[in-house]
Amino acid sequence: MTTTLKALQNWVDEVASQTLPDNIQWCDGSEVEYNFLIKQMNKSGDLEALNQSNYPNCYLHRSDPTDVARVEHLTFICTKEKEDAGPNNNWMAPMEAHNKIDQLFKGAMKGRTMYVIPYCMGPVDSPYARCGVEITDSAYVVVNMKLMTRMGAKALHRIEQEGNFVKGLHSTGDLDPEKRFIMHFPDELSIKSIGSGYGGNALLGKKCHALRIASWQARKEGWLAEHMLIVGIENPQGETHYVACAFPSACGKTNLAMLIPPKSQPGWKIWTLGDDIAWLHLDEEGQMRAINPEAGYFGVVPGTNEKTNKNAFDMIKSDTIYTNVGLTEQNDPWWEDKNIGEPIIDWQGDKFNSDLRSAAHPNSRFTVSAVNNPSYSELAEAPEGVPISAIVFGGRRKKLAPLVYEANNWKHGVLVGAGVASETTAAAIGEVGIVRRDPMAMKPFCGYNFADYWSHWLSFSEKSDKLPKIFHVNWFRQNEDGKFLWPGFGENLRVLRWIIDRCESRVSARSTSIGNIPNTKDIDTNDLDISKDVLEELLTVENKEWLQEVNSIGEYFETFGDRLPKELSNEFDKLKSALT
Repeated sequence: MTTTLKALQNWVDEVASQTLPDNIQWCDGSEVEYNFLIKQMNKSGDLEALNQSNYPNCYLHRSDPTDVARVEHLTFICTKEKEDAGPNNNWMAPMEAHNKIDQLFKGAMKGRTMYVIPYCMGPVDSPYARCGVEITDSAYVVVNMKLMTRMGAKALHRIEQEGNFVKGLHSTGDLDPEKRFIMHFPDELSIKSIGSGYGGNALLGKKCHALRIASWQARKEGWLAEHMLIVGIENPQGETHYVACAFPSACGKTNLAMLIPPKSQPGWKIWTLGDDIAWLHLDEEGQMRAINPEAGYFGVVPGTNEKTNKNAFDMIKSDTIYTNVGLTEQNDPWWEDKNIGEPIIDWQGDKFNSDLRSAAHPNSRFTVSAVNNPSYSELAEAPEGVPISAIVFGGRRKKLAPLVYEANNWKHGVLVGAGVASETTAAAIGEVGIVRRDPMAMKPFCGYNFADYWSHWLSFSEKSDKLPKIFHVNWFRQNEDGKFLWPGFGENLRVLRWIIDRCESRVSARSTSIGNIPNTKDIDTNDLDISKDVLEELLTVENKEWLQEVNSIGEYFETFGDRLPKELSNEFDKLKSALT
């Protein structure tokens, strides 16, 4: 496969002359190609076949022990002006960044094959989709991109018709952490990544393109590229509402996207359209519609079992690539809280020793096609996307945030999103358990200054009077003994039902200083082992604690200086006034 697009061919030739690969392979996205690469990697040791009786077409990849998560401190936004990247990003001048990383790319692919991957983020025939081409020397990246994107001939045809695409250049290099960089050039719609083979750093269609570069595109073109799941909630009468939810990594996005209604909620169904990224556009009538730019899941494995997420647990029993899990004596994949079997080999390939390290890395992953999911919705391929009734922000907070509350309006909802904070997880390098400000769950992913990003969000209030309602949830509130007050998992449907009822004006709410809180009678607790006192505690707003939180948000906002939008400052002042 080659291309008729001169700009693409010239770029491929330029990269080849720089990186000096032994071979160049244009990827067509076919099953034949996928199976050939899998076989090749099994032979080289880059993949290890799992028990094919229990886990057909499943394989294990072990990454370098220094290369197991996103490297936010080595990720840069390279804009002409530092202020355009903002204090929320690491910045480097474009010329300096190119010079620095291009030195590392010189001859980086000697002795290797250079793979050219044309891909489409979103349904290939959707006007909301955008295309890219990733050049990489990693066959592991190729097979993951096959599962995660619409990759190959159809994507290339669209690229040739449109004449433009996001350029992504990647090499594993020598996996030296001192020579590891992920550079984004928004003005050029290009990405350069070297020194890592880990998903978020190497699968350039994912966070790099679909969020960092796409958020820049979205601002210019009038849409939103967000770190959000998309879920359809169908009631017993057959009516479906679609909700987009933004949670930081490892805070329950995949679990919520694949929620299975409990037996206490007969007749309800959940449809998964996406578990991680949503692109939101206004249609001609002003209705906000969403597509999932991805075609697969790159999920965190630890904690996934039949109780927490049966759909995910079942879908990764076949046709899945595992990264950094342990192995049982039967050569089955093993991870913490799997609740089946015992590990004998850890994620580094050594004999398991619990005193040495965990069997599976805390950020170990699975990659699988979305169609494997039992709750997969065919509307994930709908070119027009799905209408969004509600946008839900959330995070992991032991205290403070109630189970659920509703913003007063769109502008107040932007403040709610901008103030999101969550306890850090193993998905990124750094200390775990620290509360950090993570606006709209986009802290690691917004490709430009957060102040400008919030201005862009606020601008939608002038574009439509049909915008979704905005909510905030917190499944993780705990009592003094450290026990969760809310059962979570499938029972979260009860909260989603209240959110939908509010969207349809079917229930009233209690007005508080932070927003609208459910009346306890409107949260269905039938067959749920939860007392009225506990439910009231879950829905309590402590003004004194919230005032401390608002002061913390104010200090955070001050880091953006005069660039902070006045409308957001006004909403902040209203909230502080209400609390005092």
